[in-house]
Amino acid sequence: MMLTEILSNYRVILASASPRRKFLLSEMGIKFDIVTTDVIEDYDENLHPSEVAMFLSQKKASFFSKSNMSDNELIISVDTLVSLNGEIISKPKDESEAISFLQKLSGNMHYVYSGVTLMTKMKQHTFLSETKVYFRVLENEEIEYYVAKFKPFDKAGAYGVQEWIGYVGVERIEGSFFNVMGLPTTALHKELLKFL
Repeated sequence: MMLTEILSNYRVILASASPRRKFLLSEMGIKFDIVTTDVIEDYDENLHPSEVAMFLSQKKASFFSKSNMSDNELIISVDTLVSLNGEIISKPKDESEAISFLQKLSGNMHYVYSGVTLMTKMKQHTFLSETKVYFRVLENEEIEYYVAKFKPFDKAGAYGVQEWIGYVGVERIEGSFFNVMGLPTTALHKELLKFL
């Protein structure tokens, strides 16, 4: 049976305000509602970045109380982060931090990790998607142009792979391209089929 048929029995809730996730989930043919979570994204500094992504997706899911959920509700919560040499490159606070982050990523390979938590009233499952992204050496002029024009302040790592910087700066990707956008669509499809 097709996933969309199975999901027609559920009220799917995407626990994210990300326009990229909203777009990708829609493109998968899934009907859903958006309910944003107001959780503080703090975590144990000793966790590996991949563990942080999973921990934060679980924390977002825990915003919903299982006891208050109806039997046919399905929560999808996601946390995506960028990691360079074990350091988490978060969302930049301002223009200068965005430039600084992209200067770090320039000429290097970094990881993008997404932790995804699926939750119903009866059960919960979290999985990880990992992608390697290789940037060519970026000129400072290019970085400054991108930050000024695209203002990537809501994006982990200070860039959107689907924007200008991705077209001209990313040499190659190993793993899911859509994971870098914020939702590992193929893995999500596979995990949902197993979960439901």
